[in-house]
Amino acid sequence: VQLQASGGGSVQAGGSLRLSCVGSERTFGSYGTGWFRQAPGKERELVAAISWSGGRIYYADSVKGRFTTSRDNVKNTVYLQMNSLKPEDTAIYYCAADGVRFRTAPFVSSDEYHIWGQGTQVTVSS
Repeated sequence: VQLQASGGGSVQAGGSLRLSCVGSERTFGSYGTGWFRQAPGKERELVAAISWSGGRIYYADSVKGRFTTSRDNVKNTVYLQMNSLKPEDTAIYYCAADGVRFRTAPFVSSDEYHIWGQGTQVTVSS
C-alpha cells in the first residue's frame, strides 16, 4: 500500500484546511491510520488517529476541539479537518497506516505505523 497526502497550504490564523490521505489499495481501509506532524527543530508528534472502522479516534490534547479525523473506506481516503488553525500548527503533516487489519483501536505510538505518506506542508501565519 502507498499513501498520498494532500491538502496542505498557507492560511492565516483562525483559518481551516482539510487534508486527505488516499491509499493505493483497498486493504488501506482495514488499517488504522494516524496523522502526524513535524515542525522544524521538533520531534514528530501524533495529532490524530482513527481505527479502520472509524469507531475509535484519538486526538492529541493540542488539537482537541479543533481537528477532526474521519474516513471513507469506499474511497480509500482518510481526512483531517483542521479548524481554528494557529501558528503553532505549522508543520509538515504526514499520514501513516499501521498495516494491522481490523484492529479495534488505533495505535498512538509512531513505532506502530509502518506505511507512510510523503507529507504535506501546512503553514499558518499570524
